[in-house]
Amino acid sequence: MNARTVGFLAVVFLSNIIQCVTGFAGTVLAMPFSVMLVGLDTARPVLNVMGLAASVGVVAKKHTAVDKKELLLILGVTLPGMLAGAYLKTLLSATGGLLFKLLGALVIVFALMNFAGFLLKKDLAEKSRALGYVFLVLGGLVHGLFVCGGPLIVSYASVKLKETDTFRATLSAVWIVLNAVLAVTDALSGSFTGETLVLTAVCLAVLVGAILLGNRIADKMSRKAFLILTYALMLLSGVSLLLK
Repeated sequence: MNARTVGFLAVVFLSNIIQCVTGFAGTVLAMPFSVMLVGLDTARPVLNVMGLAASVGVVAKKHTAVDKKELLLILGVTLPGMLAGAYLKTLLSATGGLLFKLLGALVIVFALMNFAGFLLKKDLAEKSRALGYVFLVLGGLVHGLFVCGGPLIVSYASVKLKETDTFRATLSAVWIVLNAVLAVTDALSGSFTGETLVLTAVCLAVLVGAILLGNRIADKMSRKAFLILTYALMLLSGVSLLLK
């Protein structure tokens, strides 16, 4: 096992602690570092499986907190966009860097908007339902392209899902469905080579520790701390995409 692989395992462990605590951000934070360490063709399918497995860990513990109505609405809007993104992935490979930067700029703007609303004790996005649906569609499209459309979907969920456990559990249920679909498309397209499968198996072993630690941290976190962490991670996600 070389130094790059060890570094990738460390990224998987740390990013999925965050994924379990907040219900999002693990993949988008891990992606820039993972691409540098193992390349996009390896990082994308492996991180997708890690996001799927981490989300199963959250939902298994908090399944009663899932908002089924919002879950179905989010999936109904994002799935078509995600399938389109998966199809466009091969066509837009040359402009991937530009798409990452555009996504990063959008995420930063919305993170600052949400944080301002938190400080003012007012949901600034509450009145714009149409904008929320636009972010869901874009989130699905980007998730299909790069497995990191989470911040855009979170922009909608952070307004609609007020309780911490509901937010975490419902978003995790969303990732289970979206990432499962992507895993199937990756398998059918031949993305899982023998080397990738071995790396995925090793990462799953590392993931167990991340899930246990992440769930423990989440159980002890206050709502205020959770919101601050959520918006800070949205902002960091946007910056990491700009730098991609």
